[in-house]
Amino acid sequence: MIKLIQSRACFYWIGSTFFLMICALFSCSKENVATNNIQFVQPTNFPLATYNFSSNPITNDGFKLGRTLFYDGLLSSTGDISCGSCHQQSVAFAHADHALSHGVFDRLGKRNAPALQNLAFYKTFMWDGGVFNLDLQPIAPIENHVEMGEQLNSVLSKLNQSSKYKTLFKNAFGNDVINNERMLKALSQFMVVMVSANSKYDKYVRNENTIVLTGEESEGLQLFKQKCQSCHATDLFTNQQFINNGLPPSSINDMGRYDVTLNDADKFKFKVPSLRNVVKTAPYMHDGRFKTLDQVLEHYNTGVMASNTLDARLNDNGILGIALNSIEKQKIISFLKTLSDEEFINNKNFTEQ
Repeated sequence: MIKLIQSRACFYWIGSTFFLMICALFSCSKENVATNNIQFVQPTNFPLATYNFSSNPITNDGFKLGRTLFYDGLLSSTGDISCGSCHQQSVAFAHADHALSHGVFDRLGKRNAPALQNLAFYKTFMWDGGVFNLDLQPIAPIENHVEMGEQLNSVLSKLNQSSKYKTLFKNAFGNDVINNERMLKALSQFMVVMVSANSKYDKYVRNENTIVLTGEESEGLQLFKQKCQSCHATDLFTNQQFINNGLPPSSINDMGRYDVTLNDADKFKFKVPSLRNVVKTAPYMHDGRFKTLDQVLEHYNTGVMASNTLDARLNDNGILGIALNSIEKQKIISFLKTLSDEEFINNKNFTEQ
């Protein structure tokens, strides 16, 4: 058994120096934070995780319970909408081919379901950052009348009537008491293990297996650094900030971060998404308006709209957007393809059992 190590960057519960010493001790490219076989893996090319592992140690049985809950429609009022309904593994736990997510009674939401990956590294969740703790995240979709249309008390009642869940909770927590805290922490145990860090790009930057980028991929990486990296920062490929990227408002007129803060300066700001597995997670933007990466890049080239809250990086003395010609766009897309992680997409541990 490997001792669980708390690596919570935002609270500095361990210092980076100690972390590096532990990495050296194990002489490996990744630090394992785990019990038994199910592990949270801290990639060496990532920032330190922010999730509080000490308050929710990962176990095989806790992970198994969380996975079962993730794929169970019991969490919805109609019994047929699970977390996995809108977060499908084959597309990095995004929602394939749907611009806007569909919930109970086929109700249409107002946002595109984001990919679920590397959640242990995030400080806020959802497009508007309305949730700041992963253990609380599932409450939002469960109790949203469009998404799952249920109440936590009703979910607990159904779980308590299930002999299967009585056994699963007992295995995970030592007795068969079923409550909100345990249910939510089990879901977190499943989600924090969902680390995507084994793409071609990752193996290249970690110098693994003599992986090299092609000429076009390498040129795309350099263009990406020049034109995209200020927002899609670190090897998480997001700075986790909320910005207005110049999208013309849709008919839904979603105000984004403003809905949480009620601060006029946050109107039309949305969380910068990670670009990991981006080739697989179409359609794009908070409302799924773009079907292709070429359309996304063309938006930045010619489609950025001026507004009071437009991000300053997209307004250079009155020149809006990011200049990109067709060749540059193709090279950037070639690089973005190297962020696809087939090991993550095909990991049987994350598949419905």
